[in-house]
Amino acid sequence: MAKKRPEDLRSHRWYGVKDLRAFGHRSRTKQMGFDDVDYAGKPVIGIVNTWSGINPCHAHFKERVESVKRGIFQAGGFPVELPAMSLSEPMVKPTTMLYRNFLAMEAEELVRSHPIDGVVLMGGCDKTTPALLMAAATMDLPTIFVPAGPMLRGNMRGQPLGSGSDAWKYWAELRAGRIDEPTWIEVEDGIARSPGHCMTMGTASTMTSISETLGMTLPGAASIPAADSNHSKMAVASGRRIVEMVWDDLKPSDILTPASFRNAVVADMALGGSTNAIIHLVAMAGRAKVPLALADFDAISRGIPVLANIRPSGKYLMEDFYYAGGLRGLLTRVKDALDLDCLTVNGRTLGENLEGAGVYDDDVIRPRDNAVYAEGATAVLFGNLAPSGCVIKPAAAEAHLLQHRGPAVVFEDYNDMAARIDDPALAVTADSVLVLKNAGPVGGPGMPEWGQLPLPRKLLEQGVRDMLRISDARMSGTSYGACVLHVAPESAVGGPLALVREGDEIEIDVAGRALRLHVSDEELARRRAAWKAPAPHYGRGFGALHAKHVTQADAGCDFDFLADGPAVPEPEIH
Repeated sequence: MAKKRPEDLRSHRWYGVKDLRAFGHRSRTKQMGFDDVDYAGKPVIGIVNTWSGINPCHAHFKERVESVKRGIFQAGGFPVELPAMSLSEPMVKPTTMLYRNFLAMEAEELVRSHPIDGVVLMGGCDKTTPALLMAAATMDLPTIFVPAGPMLRGNMRGQPLGSGSDAWKYWAELRAGRIDEPTWIEVEDGIARSPGHCMTMGTASTMTSISETLGMTLPGAASIPAADSNHSKMAVASGRRIVEMVWDDLKPSDILTPASFRNAVVADMALGGSTNAIIHLVAMAGRAKVPLALADFDAISRGIPVLANIRPSGKYLMEDFYYAGGLRGLLTRVKDALDLDCLTVNGRTLGENLEGAGVYDDDVIRPRDNAVYAEGATAVLFGNLAPSGCVIKPAAAEAHLLQHRGPAVVFEDYNDMAARIDDPALAVTADSVLVLKNAGPVGGPGMPEWGQLPLPRKLLEQGVRDMLRISDARMSGTSYGACVLHVAPESAVGGPLALVREGDEIEIDVAGRALRLHVSDEELARRRAAWKAPAPHYGRGFGALHAKHVTQADAGCDFDFLADGPAVPEPEIH
């Protein structure tokens, strides 16, 4: 394809024509201290920056955006920073998932409504990566993603701490009376020691690794710790590269193909990735008009073992993963399952980008004959309790719970669970199945990370550390345990989960990919006739819009009006 000329640039419509409106655009740009030499005939690069003062994962983005700008200037482009909603996973309530589609909409409209020729997306904290890539797929301008990078290892008394995973672990020990309050404070003080997202294989590390596998980052970008000087170098290089991508007209539609999404699922499984990746990948693929169903994940999972020995499925952390060869090293161990001809943002194929990559620690990135877990990270289950599917992360569960049958202990919502879970009178044993309702996309609202239900204190005190738990919620990718998640359809819209009652027998068979409620069809029909939908959470605003238009977990939880419909026309400039 021939390279673009300056008059072919999208921004030319704003800056390059000779009329009153373009006069206004140029004069207002000069008002900010720029001159013709800065922008005339040059690609205008939008930098969508999700920095905020309350997002620790992106705390370094104030500096990194300057690195990106430096690269853009070096390559002859004109950088324009466009701040967007930050979605700080630790801080945003009730859940960042409620606002993933909000950020996707905002990023898309920011780019469309401004004189932007190419885009640098800056994200990493859980929902920012899928939201920004959903926007990129829809807008389809030359785009490169700059991942935030994982934080450094945590530390307490010389022992490494992993964000999320060790928080759940030590919280359980505190509730069980096995550690004291001063020790708990030491965990708090030592678990997060630098900017960057979670350094476990949570949703953040999973999704940035997926973005690289898809071809949307420079090779090696996702594994670099946020505090490493190589991270700044990667940001500068990304700034240089996006200018070249504009002249070459290399767009997401050239990169986000059925083969690249299959590669992403392979990487997810080999990484022991977060269960949240399924929802996000389905939504991203939907925006790229690529069919991707739950069954596709399960089929790939059966043939790809977990090779990344990273918490919560394994032992190490992302800093160790980086030193051991990072994502490029891991992908060399599943090359036979990858389409190596997929194009990436640097203009080379995935296979070319893996040349020279290697693994330098076989315990951190295992060979296939010594896998962390024999099959992939996620299993997809179906049955009368989840007709549209649900997921579990077998590698993070105690093995004896992967085939189990027990009586249900039912919580109608999160508040009911919080009020009763530690009640000594709660009728629960280690064989019970904890069930949480009304925690899905509509019921949560926003499908919060409530799926790792806390174990009852009286069982913790008895030494129990895992139980079968079922919900229509998500759980943090840093979590662990026998947690069945994303039950669809959700209970708030009348899915079978809404009909479960105390004492009902529930059976799981992960090997057989089955989840069954042992209640007759006739009894379920009687219960359905008596069921009433819960009152809506929101009567107005974005929450009401979300409840009306969000799809179910198996469809990616995108908004129906964003996932479908014709392309949005370019804005008229008058």
